[in-house]
Amino acid sequence: MDEIVNRVAQSKLITINLEDYYPEGKRILLDIKDWLYEGVILKEKDFREHVAEHNWEQYQNAYVALHCSEEAIIPGWAYMLVATQLHPFAKLTVQGNLEQLETSIYQSIIEKIDVSTFIDKPVIIKGCTNKPVPPNAYLWLTAKIQSVAKSVMYGEACSSVPLFKKK
Repeated sequence: MDEIVNRVAQSKLITINLEDYYPEGKRILLDIKDWLYEGVILKEKDFREHVAEHNWEQYQNAYVALHCSEEAIIPGWAYMLVATQLHPFAKLTVQGNLEQLETSIYQSIIEKIDVSTFIDKPVIIKGCTNKPVPPNAYLWLTAKIQSVAKSVMYGEACSSVPLFKKK
C-alpha cells in the first residue's frame, strides 16, 4: 500500500487566520442620545453635566464606539469631550457604530503585523472565522503581504482561490 502523504502539511504555505488576531475585550456602543435635551438638542451646560456625572470606570479595558441614535446635530467637540473622559479607561474609542469600531481595531492590528515572515512565501488568508472580522481587514492584509509574498490566496489550503502571484 502506498503511504498517504499530507502535501499541505509539507508545503511552505503559510496560513494567516485573522481570527487569531482578534483582541479580547468588551465592545460597547455608547449612545449619547439620553444626554440631549428632549433627545434631539445638545445644550452644552446639560451635556457637560451628564458627562461629569457619568461612571467612566465601567469602560475599563473596553473598546467603545460613540454614537447618537437620534437624528440630532451633534457638534464635533461633544464626541471629543466624551473621548477625553474615556481615554484613561478604554482601550480604543471611535465615533461610529460597532462595525466601525471593529474595523478600526483591525486596522491598527494589521498595521503592526511584521511581514518579514512572508517574504517570498506562498500565503493563504483563511476565510472562515467565528469572530467578527470586518471585511476591510482582508483587503488591508492582502495589500500588506502582497508587497513581500510569493503568492497570496484566500480560503483553505485544500480549496483556495488565487489572488496574486509575483511575476
